Amino acid sequence: MAKVTKAKKRGFTFKLRAVDANNVYLAGDFNDWSTDSHPMKKVRNGEWEKRMTLPTGKYEYKFYVDGAWKVDPNNDQVSKNTFGTYNSVLSLIA
Repeated sequence: MAKVTKAKKRGFTFKLRAVDANNVYLAGDFNDWSTDSHPMKKVRNGEWEKRMTLPTGKYEYKFYVDGAWKVDPNNDQVSKNTFGTYNSVLSLIA
């Protein structure tokens, strides 16, 4: 019988400083780029956070801030997308 191994998962907290924002959502290839399924929480002084647990791997994501896409200013890892703009890249290692 073949041994089944569970995919390792890692927790990660996405953070964005958006002082004047009313709504911030996290979107990426992990949620089919949904602009409303992963709302971020305003925690303090214009900081927004969203904690996620994802299987190890490489993910592309952006923030959706009051209807506008925004790359992660704290992450210099980016990948050009099909729209001619960039997505932020997160690599979760086991």
